[in-house]
Amino acid sequence: MKNLLVIGVSLAVSTAFAYTVSGKVTDESSMPVKGAQVTLVKENKTTTTDNKGEFTIHEDEETIGLKGAAVHNPGFISINSGILSYSQNGSSPVQVRIFDPLGNKVFSQTLQGSGQVDLSSGVKAKGTYFAQVSMGSAKETIRFNASGTYTNSFDSEGRALLKEVQQGEALQFVAEGYDTLSVPLGTLDTTVDVKLTKTTPAEEQFAFGYALGNAPRPSKGCGKNSSLRKTKSVENGDRFEMNVNGETREYFITLPKNYDNTKPHKVLFAMHCMGSNAEDFVHHFADYDHPSPYYGQQKLDTEGNYIFVSPRGDTDGMPWSMSSDKDHKFINQLITTLEDNYCIDTTRIFMTGFSFGAMVTNSMAWDLQDRLRAVAVYATAAYNIYLPKNKGKPIAWMGVHGKKDDRCDYKRARDEAVTAILKNNGKADANGNFTDASSEKPTEIGDNKPGHVCYDYKNVDPRFPVKFCSWNGPHRWAAHDESDYDNYNSNNWSKSWVPAEVHKFFEQF
Repeated sequence: MKNLLVIGVSLAVSTAFAYTVSGKVTDESSMPVKGAQVTLVKENKTTTTDNKGEFTIHEDEETIGLKGAAVHNPGFISINSGILSYSQNGSSPVQVRIFDPLGNKVFSQTLQGSGQVDLSSGVKAKGTYFAQVSMGSAKETIRFNASGTYTNSFDSEGRALLKEVQQGEALQFVAEGYDTLSVPLGTLDTTVDVKLTKTTPAEEQFAFGYALGNAPRPSKGCGKNSSLRKTKSVENGDRFEMNVNGETREYFITLPKNYDNTKPHKVLFAMHCMGSNAEDFVHHFADYDHPSPYYGQQKLDTEGNYIFVSPRGDTDGMPWSMSSDKDHKFINQLITTLEDNYCIDTTRIFMTGFSFGAMVTNSMAWDLQDRLRAVAVYATAAYNIYLPKNKGKPIAWMGVHGKKDDRCDYKRARDEAVTAILKNNGKADANGNFTDASSEKPTEIGDNKPGHVCYDYKNVDPRFPVKFCSWNGPHRWAAHDESDYDNYNSNNWSKSWVPAEVHKFFEQF
């Protein structure tokens, strides 16, 4: 390399690029982000990215001229094959400092008089380093590689390329629609390529209910091991008991095989019908009367996101109480017990049931709107079951009903059960109060026609959807689209479209 005269005082100055910071800004899809504001914080320098997402920040400053200047306290520095030779006639020492690429100082030595220094002797590991050599008020920076390649950081005009980084220096990236990003810098002579993450809009808050797709709300049981003691294990689940107002109540729980007590899980209650019990919905052979397990929903939970629960109804001869709120107290207490012992998303608790199981599910929808996010009922009725005073709050509701149902009247389900829900589910007014949408009538399947029709009500609040599916079959939960409903082989219930429709309904939340 050429010799350079270094002087303590100069009568002439030249403009120098003290540093250059450049790079590219892209999004998560590697597409360039145009117009992003890039700020070098400590230097208070700002620029914006171009159409390619690229940016450059540099600084012009006055440095000591290295050519044609008067000399006071003259001296010289030469660099040849990594050997620094130095000499000065004045009293100013030569200071040599070596930094790694992150700006960490790894070597420092002050030199007097004349002599030589092998720059590579100041580092222990191979790699690229920067040596900063100062004599008086003049400063030179040398970029070198410990394996033997050295470059003087002065260009042919004698202009410095590096400036010492300030402590805490960082690049800050700000772009509309993206999270702000700060990247710490250890050197000002660098290239920085970054990816910005799109900003997630703040979740809208409501006086009642949650936004569709809301973030999970973890229960008290998250991060804990359950303290519940099972009374026995059964195929596909465990049996438990609890005391509710002096009565022993039975329920079954099926956890996903990959259950994680740090991940909030959804919960699905399966409410049994007359002629069956809670255990039937855990592992009974699946047919039209016992749609096990859990009304076909466990099979659709391919990722293990749900905890399935099957409670047993009243013990007075009917599947669920027809005269008191004892089952409501049982379910309310059971939800709290589950939330205390398992990691549950308290905003995604669902319930489904057929016939008497549908009736009690619909009854719960009048009373537990603040705990149940959505329900699905197959062949329901808003009579012949205990019905509490409706709390007047909306709830997401789906019904499936055969027009030839001779046990739970189809028209009464359409005109009474659905109507009671619609009265509270209308779009909120200017004051945030939910309105009455019960005047809206559904589109239905034509009489004696095969297939089915599912109608989504249009005038309801979108956070509390209502769906009603009609078909021309009898009193069955597993509706299918074949025309010979009465003689259809009950073992072929798996062809039913109901489980998939219900799973889709629950999964929208």
